[in-house]
Formats: sequence, structure tokens, C-alpha cells
Amino acid sequence: MIHTSHVVGSIPSPSNGTFDIGPLHIHAYGMMIALGVVAGVWLMGRRFEQRGIGTKDDANAIAMWGVIGGVIGARLYHVATDWSKFSNHLLDIPKIWRGGLGIPGGLLLGTFFGVWAIRRRGLPVAVALDCAAPAIPLAQSIGRWGNWWNQELFGGPTKLPWALRIDAEHMPAGYAPGTTFHPTFLYESLANLALCLALVALGRKVKLRIGHLMAAYVMGYGIIRFFVEGLRIDTAHHVGGLRWNQWVALAAVVGAGLYMVISSRREFPVEAEAVQPDVNDEADLDGDVALNAGTDDADNARD
Repeated sequence: MIHTSHVVGSIPSPSNGTFDIGPLHIHAYGMMIALGVVAGVWLMGRRFEQRGIGTKDDANAIAMWGVIGGVIGARLYHVATDWSKFSNHLLDIPKIWRGGLGIPGGLLLGTFFGVWAIRRRGLPVAVALDCAAPAIPLAQSIGRWGNWWNQELFGGPTKLPWALRIDAEHMPAGYAPGTTFHPTFLYESLANLALCLALVALGRKVKLRIGHLMAAYVMGYGIIRFFVEGLRIDTAHHVGGLRWNQWVALAAVVGAGLYMVISSRREFPVEAEAVQPDVNDEADLDGDVALNAGTDDADNARD
């Protein structure tokens, strides 16, 4: 059920963040994260097979550990950066269905767990991470809709046609009833989807060194997050006039950029030369083009 309003062209908010299917009580926030994970694992598994480094089963096993680490890291990051809300309510820490996952922490610990799982299965780490690079923003683009269901993490007031309507119980203090806000969940969702497609195109059209596609994701997401954070009005720590997460985003952009510059000066194989596909394949969703080894067109195979 969706609330209606006299505001023309604005985005409504769900009446609540849960619904029932028979005996099941579903939290929409968790459901959107789960759907995002399913989409991301599907794309990563597809890229594993087309790159010839592993199977969909490998992708599923690696993703399982990555998700476990990601959820733990994301929750710990949120709790640590908003400790005042949890210091006297420790039992609320595991209640992730209420919202509160810090993506920087999720990416950090999720990547650590994922790398461990990749090594455990004997796969090339850097190539596997490049295969995962477009899959991560695809998962994020879907998972971000959990914030819409929870009516949280929106931006400042606006009267744009796509402004977000918020229920009175979720209205921030100091804003009049009926105020509409920037739907930052939508901005980040669309931007992440665009990043996914851009990474696919980049890997297909540009001869990249191993590890650079993942670095490009980190840079791209850092830029997205910096600007989205600048729109948000939820309580956050500020340092030097910027929100803490904006500084984290800038650090990610700089760090990924430095990695690409430094590694470009070393003798590393490019993506297309790292793993030679075994079969002919047409360019498809993830943009890979695999040709028979030994032909003059083999240099066109890209990740």
C-alpha cells in the first residue's frame, strides 16, 4: 500500500517496510539486499566462466563469504560511526533489518573475506576481483532500494518532480508536514547501475592491466558516494566541513588512482592476456568478447 499526496509528480513512500506472504514476515530492506546479491552473483559467475578462471559454483562460494564479511563489516562500520545510537541499546546492534549498513565497512571486510575464499579455491585473485567489479555496483543498485522501503537516508528538501514524499513519523525534526526531499537512494541506485554498465564497456573496449577494473570501480563508486553524501541530511560526523563518509570516499578515489598509476609503471600483463578463453563467444551482457587463441583477433578479447 502506498500513501497518496496532492504533490504532483513526486515519488511516494511505502506505508511500511514489511509484508507477509503466508506465514512469512518479510522485511523489505533485507529482501532488496538479497535480490541485489543474487543479481551480482549471477553476473560474477557469468564473467568467471567467460574469462575461463572458474565456474558459477566458484562464484557462489566466494560470494557467500563475501556477503558474510560484507554484512558484518557494514554493520560494524555503521555502529562505530553512529555509536551514540547504540551505546545504551546494545541489543539493537544485530537488528540490521531496521537499516544501518555502512557500505565502506562492507566493501572492506567483504573484499577481505572474498579474497580469502578466492585463494582457498585456487583462483587468480586479481582476475577474479576484476570479474566481480561490475557485479558489485549491480548488487548495490538493487540493494539501495531498501532505503526507500525504510524511508531513510534521503537528501535535503526539494520541489523537483521526482521529489520523495515521507510519512509524518519519518519526517526529520524541523521540517513541515508535506515537505518533499531528494531521493538519494534513487540517485545512488541509478548511478551504480550506470557504473556497472560503464565498467562492462571499459573492460571490453580498453586494454586494462589486471586489477585495474576493480580499481576503476572503487574510483567510480567513491565519486558517486561523495556527491550523494553531500545531499543527505541525516545525522553524521563532520570533519573540515565535509561528512565523514565524504572523506572516506575521497580517500578511496585517491587510493585507487594511486594504485593504477603505480601499477602501470610495472610489468604486469593486461587483462586480455591474463587468461585466454577457450571458446568463441559473441559480446553479451558483460561485454566480454572471446575468440579462438591463435587468431589475429585474439587481442580484441577484453574484460
